Amino acid sequence: MIRILGTIFAGLLGLAFGSFLNVCLSRWPEGESVVQPRSHCRQCGRTLAWWENVPLVSWLALRGRCRTCKSWISWQYPLIEAVVGALWALAFFRATAEFDPLLSNASLGIFFAETALELLFLWLLIALAALDAEHLWLPDWLTLPGAVLGLLLAAARPWALFLADATTGLPQSEGWTEAKFVFWIAGLHRLLAMLAAAGLILTIRWVYWLVRRREGVGLGDAKLMALLAAWLGLRGTLVAFVLAAVLGLLAALVLLLRPRAADATTRWGQMKLPLGTFLCVGGIVSALWGEPILTAYLHWAGIM
Repeated sequence: MIRILGTIFAGLLGLAFGSFLNVCLSRWPEGESVVQPRSHCRQCGRTLAWWENVPLVSWLALRGRCRTCKSWISWQYPLIEAVVGALWALAFFRATAEFDPLLSNASLGIFFAETALELLFLWLLIALAALDAEHLWLPDWLTLPGAVLGLLLAAARPWALFLADATTGLPQSEGWTEAKFVFWIAGLHRLLAMLAAAGLILTIRWVYWLVRRREGVGLGDAKLMALLAAWLGLRGTLVAFVLAAVLGLLAALVLLLRPRAADATTRWGQMKLPLGTFLCVGGIVSALWGEPILTAYLHWAGIM
């Protein structure tokens, strides 16, 4: 029962954070504050009533139209809210699959803190995916702090679990020395994964430049790969990269089969695809199902 109620709460909280994300996505590209002014119609400027800001419900009640000027409210608003809500509910449900309410207070604190940060990670990936899809923009002030936060979490997780484990039997001074060693080793391991992941994109970028003599992959994608590696590790990031490559290939095939989708003055092969969006989608899938996907592939390939 606790797991079900927690999942429902996580989903509702995700709807609220999805609504806030919509405000961010509409204002960040314009350089506007996400705090002031209050939510308003982007066409007529009317300040919205409280009941016009209820996630999903308001858009459906208004039938996707502004109550005053009748201008169309983008389907992006309910979609973002629904995606964040669904992913948060799913992530919490999976995280509590083997949850033990009899854990120590320290272990419970670690569990809830780690789960909250993972929900934030999913929120961040959705934000970056939407920004890159619409504006081909992966802002450094999202990717770089996100990568640092993921690195700190990767280093702190084994360190915190070590300190919370009462079975070490080590004297206090020796315990703290070993805990510090675990922290630095875990951090270094994840930092190397970040450098390898970013290096993969930089290598592709360099090879593309040698062949085409123009930029094919942005530096923002390399920073995004470092962010993914900070949170998912190198294995999870490679899963995300392969999924992104498949999604990119499918998108390119759609453009090839529908040439009218391209601008009349531009060949389809010269159109820019949002690699960051594909990487974020791959990162979300990898965060939730990365290990089962990788295990299934290794069994299929006969490696395991």
